[in-house]
Amino acid sequence: MQRAPILLLLALAWLAAPAGARAAERPNVVIFLADDLGWADVGFHGEEVIETPSLDRLAAEGVQLDRFYSTPICSPTRAALMTGRDPMRLGVAYGVIMPWHTNGIHPDEVFLPQLFQKAGYQTAMVGKWHLGHAQETYHPNRRGFDHFYGHLHTEVGYFPPFASQKGRDFQRNGAPIDDQGYETFLLGAEGARWIREREKDKPFLLYMPFIAPHTPLDAPEDLKAKYADMQDDRQPARSRQTDQSRQISRMMLRPSARPVYAAVVDAMDQAIGTVLAALDEEDVARDTIVLFFSDNGGAAYATGGADNVPLRGGKGDTFEGGIRVVSVMRYPAGLAPGSVNTSVMSAMDVLPTLAAAAEVPVEGPFELQGRNLWPALAAGTKEPRKDLLFFASETPIRGHFNTTALNDEWKLVQEIDQGLLAADLTTHLFKLDEDPNEHHNLAAAHPEVVEELSEAIRRWRMLYPVSGTRHELVPPPGWRAPKDWAGFPDAVETLQDVPAPGMPPSFALPVLDWQHGEAGRLIYDCEPYAILGGGLCK
Repeated sequence: MQRAPILLLLALAWLAAPAGARAAERPNVVIFLADDLGWADVGFHGEEVIETPSLDRLAAEGVQLDRFYSTPICSPTRAALMTGRDPMRLGVAYGVIMPWHTNGIHPDEVFLPQLFQKAGYQTAMVGKWHLGHAQETYHPNRRGFDHFYGHLHTEVGYFPPFASQKGRDFQRNGAPIDDQGYETFLLGAEGARWIREREKDKPFLLYMPFIAPHTPLDAPEDLKAKYADMQDDRQPARSRQTDQSRQISRMMLRPSARPVYAAVVDAMDQAIGTVLAALDEEDVARDTIVLFFSDNGGAAYATGGADNVPLRGGKGDTFEGGIRVVSVMRYPAGLAPGSVNTSVMSAMDVLPTLAAAAEVPVEGPFELQGRNLWPALAAGTKEPRKDLLFFASETPIRGHFNTTALNDEWKLVQEIDQGLLAADLTTHLFKLDEDPNEHHNLAAAHPEVVEELSEAIRRWRMLYPVSGTRHELVPPPGWRAPKDWAGFPDAVETLQDVPAPGMPPSFALPVLDWQHGEAGRLIYDCEPYAILGGGLCK
């Protein structure tokens, strides 16, 4: 038979193939992001009371990412996930984006869905954004998502009216909606609907960041009744603020948050199950990468209800309980089921790793700090980490900073209390390969390691933009929220074409940036040379 007829027959066969089979030439991607889930609160980590069959299924059918690190708080993790870049450089590291803030992630930063969209993927986001809301340039539909169903803010509640600072915050692609029901279940249903109604001849990327199990906790009555008799038998977190909050709560005779927290986690697992069922029904589960992780360690303080033991600390800390999170990746077509990978992986690594798995080109004006770990995951091998991974937080107390630098072997944790006239520093040094749960402080025995890692943290913190987020519990005096957040962002056509230059004249910026030194960067993405404690940009 001649070559041309053969090619014609192959082309006809391809056209006759099911749409799902054609799209499967590149994997689909589903990213589930929990909000404040505890390390110990899933079945595959030993939890015996809270039911998490959907997550346990993912672990059994996929790879447990045993040393996956998120930042200690919410917005920085989401920024790292979307950009593959360090939140310290992005100006979202110490605190989350509050409703009264006008900042977001620089529009020149290229987001993960933009890359997949450019590569021919259809993209959707269902859930909580929390990466900017004041201008349309920060909106999910402007950052690569064809479809957006959810909330711009955090803490919108689990039942209607889904409000932030009493302003309604529930929308579909910029238009307010009034969907009724339990928020977690609404998200699960929307994710499943979108999968079923997608374009079947194109691969897809679905991002589902839940608000669960973030406070203020609430759940349907049947789930609250299911866990009503659950005992709070959590061991101490070994974190001063977390354990103090529990002690004060007991002294005030407040009921434990643990039972309601369990109900909220159960509901999230059910919603994930709804989406997994849609993948099965559409016969695309084998060819879909499913990634699950939490945006930070569990909120183990009194009102949070989470448990991270045997890890130390929780949300807001840079001890392991605040940053080492539950994570699993399933891809039946490419990853061995029921395995555990112990490579150090962070939220920054997700973009380059998933892009490599899907053969999506990574293009943008800035260098990624994330690493491509797909070869190690696919081969089931450990990727060594000698270079340092950094995290920081100023939450929940303004002026109380938690920082860390870590790799496979060492980890330095700094607790810094900054007052009006001085700052107090408490240093912890751990040998993670021997003491993963941080029981033994080796700072006094290895002053040379402390000095080296402390200097690395100092240089890293110098990268922060001077107007980056700081932790704020309350708005500026007199600030008012809109009645509906869907109409709040300033439209693109009302804005200038380029980012504002700031007050200094352009010729003075390099010198002023150098003079700021440790105070932070005036010039975006400036990495200073070490000159007189400050430095000109590289």
